[in-house]
Amino acid sequence: MFQKVLIVEDHQGTNYSLQRTLEELGIKNDLKNYVYYCDDAINRLQKAKKDTEPYEVMITDLSFEEDSEKQEVKDGVELIRLAKDIQPDLKIMVFSSQNRLSTAKILFEDLKIDAFIPKGRGDVKDLKAGIQAIFNNKKYISIHLKKDFQEKIYHFESIDKAILSLLAEGKLQKEMPYYLEKMGLKPHGLSSIEKKLKMMRESLEFYNNEQLIAYCKDKKII
Repeated sequence: MFQKVLIVEDHQGTNYSLQRTLEELGIKNDLKNYVYYCDDAINRLQKAKKDTEPYEVMITDLSFEEDSEKQEVKDGVELIRLAKDIQPDLKIMVFSSQNRLSTAKILFEDLKIDAFIPKGRGDVKDLKAGIQAIFNNKKYISIHLKKDFQEKIYHFESIDKAILSLLAEGKLQKEMPYYLEKMGLKPHGLSSIEKKLKMMRESLEFYNNEQLIAYCKDKKII
């Protein structure tokens, strides 16, 4: 079983629960390996690598509340990217209140995480199963995440697909009116394009265009 795990969780109660869960698995983790801030996690990873005592796993949330401690790294996605830069072979488990399957898929595909577990009922059992799975070099997606996820419905029109395809090709939004007009698609004004993208993101509950595009590619919409 793993012997060195980095826990990044800003809620003290959840952090303590994770400590107990690791202890029950026989993982004797030093208290210094439980941190509340992403910046502290980066420092721990860098020091461990320098000391040739790298971490085997990082368990992190995706959202972190801001307080009086000013932080350079403010969210779990950015933390995972930087952690992978420091230590490419680091195993990553996401333990988050976000329970969307689409979010998990994006993280598995783009950041090559190893496990995604939603916080909630049954999460301790989930955590133990997930840790065991990644110890055996397997990926783990919680069954609760699959069961609780419900697809949002959005009817993609031709112009929606065209806008997303242009974005996926690397075209800038300010360039799109020209291309949409050539395709004979209306409305093709810049403000209409921005409203369309906003409507798609909000309907499907995505935070940015990158997530929207990844979802549409996965669903063969574009």
